[in-house]
Amino acid sequence: MGKVERVVFLSLVLDLFVYTPKSHPQRWDIVLLGGLMGSVFSALQWFISPRIGALSDKYGRKRILLLTMIGNILSALVWLKSTTFATYLLSRVIGGLSEGNVQLAIAILSDVTSPENRAKALAHVGIAFAICFIIGPPIGAYFASRPLPSSITASGIEFNVYAVPAALTVLLLTVETIFLIVALPETRGKHAQSVPAKAATNGAANETSNGKANGVNGTATRQTSRQATVAERIQMLKTLQHLHFLFLGIFSGVEFTLTFLTFDLFDWNNKENGALIGSIGIISALLQGGYVRRALAKVGEGNMARRGIMSCAVGLIFLTILPNLVATHRTVAIRLLQAAAACMAMTSATVVNSLTAYASLQCDDVSVDPDTGKTVEEHPELAKGKALGKFRSSGQLGRALGPILACASYWTFGPSLTYAVSAVAMFALSAKMKSVTKRRTVSSAKSE
Repeated sequence: MGKVERVVFLSLVLDLFVYTPKSHPQRWDIVLLGGLMGSVFSALQWFISPRIGALSDKYGRKRILLLTMIGNILSALVWLKSTTFATYLLSRVIGGLSEGNVQLAIAILSDVTSPENRAKALAHVGIAFAICFIIGPPIGAYFASRPLPSSITASGIEFNVYAVPAALTVLLLTVETIFLIVALPETRGKHAQSVPAKAATNGAANETSNGKANGVNGTATRQTSRQATVAERIQMLKTLQHLHFLFLGIFSGVEFTLTFLTFDLFDWNNKENGALIGSIGIISALLQGGYVRRALAKVGEGNMARRGIMSCAVGLIFLTILPNLVATHRTVAIRLLQAAAACMAMTSATVVNSLTAYASLQCDDVSVDPDTGKTVEEHPELAKGKALGKFRSSGQLGRALGPILACASYWTFGPSLTYAVSAVAMFALSAKMKSVTKRRTVSSAKSE
């Protein structure tokens, strides 16, 4: 892991730890309110992400990242003092319009890595998510139960009921900002060297002849992305944005309704739900560190995403069957739930990172005029920050709509039908992903 990659990874851990959900409440009004707040946050991210990306292309990744960090700190300060729903909502609005760490981290890693190594580097983003998914809830729940020191409450100043985790958030964001100022270099305009085309071609030929690939491998995908015309790459970006939107719309809805399912069918408490969610995070982290980073070079981004989508479809089939077994075969039903959780962990470890890496391969490297210091954009629609911002924006729109639609379906039609329809949708997305990957491979063969 290079210096910039280490800095980005550590900053992501600090940042994502702040925004990891801190508990798993069972009161439906609180759960649904939390889902609504999450949807508001995601909707604002859908709006702002392309603009943050475009600004980073123009003014530099580090400068815009630090500006978003100021917004994040302001959001946490408002949360610390919020004693009404309106002020808490204001803090979420400020946070939704400011949060740019993840998308700018992706742009930074894309700046400093070659196409051949990019997916491997971007896996660090997923690993950071998984780590925070594991440690965030229990630590957050601990601090949420701690009262403010009596010396502060005696002052008469009103604070949020969860002032301790809010204060911890302010502290962590401040530390992260100072760390980024000191340790992160500007990466806009930095181009990592690619593997020579001849070596890449020979590598692909050797893999095929040795039976290690079936004609659709990582090297072929990367060559295709770089050789494709501007129009083809723009069209591919649009296709990937649609896939990202549809996938996260379905997946986020499934994730959100899992708590309903476990409470309704098994009467699980917070501890049992936390163990289930934590196990998904642990398996996801192990898969990303032990499997995904090593296999991506051989499998290719498109195929890896498809494997994750297929895993989700299988998990949804388990969830579809599960409600019919609870009354008569409770143990079997729990095993199906655990199997579904393992499938979801595979999905979390693969799909978004692979689609993001695939999207980044379609983008142009940002160049900076040495005399004026201004960005030179040959194809504005393919400028890395803006294009990846639009890609992330599509996923955030899916996250905003998914939980709302999933809840409506769950409470109207029941869990089995909801998960069955979701499984069919995932199989359709898998077929679409296969056709996209196959089309790019055929294009590669023709260009050679």
